[in-house]
Amino acid sequence: MKIGVPKEIKTGETRVAMTPNLCRRCVSLGAEVLVEKGAGARAGFTDEQYRKAGARVLTTAARVWGDANLVVKVKEPLQPEFKYFRPDLTLFTYLHLAACPDLAAALVKKKVLGIAYESVEAPSGFLPLLKPMSHIAGRLSIQTGAYLLQSQNGGSGVLLGGIPGTMPGRVAIIGAGNSGAHAARMAMGMGARTVVLDLDLRKLEMLDEEYRGGLVTLMANPANIELAVADCDLLIGAVLVPNAKAPTVVTKEMVKKMRPGSVIVDIAIDQGGCIETIHPTSHLEPTYQKNGVVHYAVPNMPALVGRTSTVALTQATEPYLVQMVSEGIETALTNHPGLAKGVNTRGGVVENAEVAKALGYA
Repeated sequence: MKIGVPKEIKTGETRVAMTPNLCRRCVSLGAEVLVEKGAGARAGFTDEQYRKAGARVLTTAARVWGDANLVVKVKEPLQPEFKYFRPDLTLFTYLHLAACPDLAAALVKKKVLGIAYESVEAPSGFLPLLKPMSHIAGRLSIQTGAYLLQSQNGGSGVLLGGIPGTMPGRVAIIGAGNSGAHAARMAMGMGARTVVLDLDLRKLEMLDEEYRGGLVTLMANPANIELAVADCDLLIGAVLVPNAKAPTVVTKEMVKKMRPGSVIVDIAIDQGGCIETIHPTSHLEPTYQKNGVVHYAVPNMPALVGRTSTVALTQATEPYLVQMVSEGIETALTNHPGLAKGVNTRGGVVENAEVAKALGYA
């Protein structure tokens, strides 16, 4: 097996799909690892480290894609990479196809075996390759939101934790899954008044017990969402429907009722976003203002902490890569149902039912 590790080309992306340690393990199992020159530099891993781990460092992306039969990435391929697709290629990365119809069409046309990180399931049903990035995005959403609330960044000048004698900032988090729960942890740690909304009462009960009533939990019905949005200084969108486009839960009318200088951070932007006024931004231009509210919607937010994100992600992907290297890709998919759940496209067909429904495929 030849595993290709190309350099990520998404704007501001700093992560890499394989560390030298993971490279060493794959090589020890008999794989040949091909790393594009400089692929790990932004995460702090040098070409020499990859060479010492047994990899071949190639000078161009075309050689990496062309020579490998399994390509591992972090972010979904972009238009300039579609030309590398071919029927005998397996792609293992975040795909988020429900929000990327052009990518889905290219994978189907070229009959690529596309295995999506976000669709791989553990035996218990949770999503082990989505979880670490959700944790990081959740924590970063509060850190980023606190920075954007500063006056020089267009914010209202609110300090989330306040000081004695002043009111702390108000944070509303819609969604109590992995990212929402970690956003709540950061907001509470900063001393903000925090409200978390979700449709799952069990998740709200767990948060209530964890913080001993220190945060407010609300059912995510339209009335409660409208009240929480109007009252907050920082709004976090953390709604996830696995493999599907995120539903719009905050309308533009709700956004209009937010105080000028309030901030929105939509973690769900990878899946299209859950706020009506949101659209994707980039690390070069991360924000825009609408109705006096600062909007932040960078799809690859964890790239802000590329080293931490790379280590967390590759530790999660390692068991699945080891299965594919040790057993062969098709055998691994047969033997490990959780990995097989990650298959989104194969042989010109969209195999994931939720993705197919979101995109209008059979």
